Amino acid sequence: MRPSAPPPDQSLGALGWLRANLFSSVGNTLLTFVGVALFLIVVPPVVEWAVLEATVAGTTKQACDGGGACWVFIKVHLPQFIYGFYPEAERWRVNLAFAILVGLVALLFIRPMPKKGWIAAFTAVVFPFIAYLLFFGGIFGLPVVPTSEWGGLFLTLIIAGVAIAASLPLGILLALGRRSEMPVVQAVCTVFIEFWRGVPLITVLFMASVMLPLFLPGGVTFDKLLRAMVGWALFAGAYTAEVVRGGLAGVPPGQYEAAKALGLGYWRRMRLIILPQALRIAIPGIVNSFLAIFKDTTLVLIIGLFDLLGIIQAIATDPEWLGYAVEGYVFAAAVFWAFCYAMSKYSMRVERQLNRHKQGV
Repeated sequence: MRPSAPPPDQSLGALGWLRANLFSSVGNTLLTFVGVALFLIVVPPVVEWAVLEATVAGTTKQACDGGGACWVFIKVHLPQFIYGFYPEAERWRVNLAFAILVGLVALLFIRPMPKKGWIAAFTAVVFPFIAYLLFFGGIFGLPVVPTSEWGGLFLTLIIAGVAIAASLPLGILLALGRRSEMPVVQAVCTVFIEFWRGVPLITVLFMASVMLPLFLPGGVTFDKLLRAMVGWALFAGAYTAEVVRGGLAGVPPGQYEAAKALGLGYWRRMRLIILPQALRIAIPGIVNSFLAIFKDTTLVLIIGLFDLLGIIQAIATDPEWLGYAVEGYVFAAAVFWAFCYAMSKYSMRVERQLNRHKQGV
């Protein structure tokens, strides 16, 4: 038998890659040329505006006399974009709370760290109270900072963090309830899920902010931010429940039967056998829900709360900085993209680690 001939030159190296991926057919060739044309039309002007002709130095609008982006607008108002109207002298409290959170999360990422369960429980149960006391004040001589002065990225992270942290356990319970063999529990969970999924989020926020106080007894009030976060958590929990229910449906029936054969009770079956598999299946959908929650925080502007995008819009209407809203929107888009990309990449990493057994590793 004659030995195999070497592959032709056009299948090797960069030329081979281009031929296989960009010019493998007439359709791919046309798409390649269209993509290159769009790149040449869009990218150079954007780079020229954002980098080459941009203005960074200066502290006033007058410094932006070029035709490019005025990043001075971002530099001057960056503290407000991050903290909103939080008093400047008290911003160390926000920094301290987030530093504690970063430290706790870092400990959870250390693999040989002992008692991770206790650290996770402290982060989930105790830390929120510590953070609230730092943010709001009123104890240990800390001045009170009402939630009406919270804003910017700080407020965005609070709303998203609370909604995400509350929606996952609520969604798990609702998903289990909807699949329950008890008709009453199943009916209650089904009605709850379908009700919240059928109502627009804007309506939920409006009802929580404007209509709910009308039904409360005289003299009874709840903080607007608290009402918004409760409504947000219930809304997000309903959507998360359906994602988790899909994961539960994806677990092979044999796993349920095997768990029963072991003589385990319902909650032990769910905790030890079923839920770990269901959540692994549902990770992409759960993360997608979390990303939607994070991006939808911009809707709180309609109830008078100034998140990152809201504070940018408010400052962009300042007569001293009219005409530079685009820079603010670009900054907001970059921040949201960075957080969403980080969450997405981390979820993909977790998913790969949990599915290593399927790869024979």
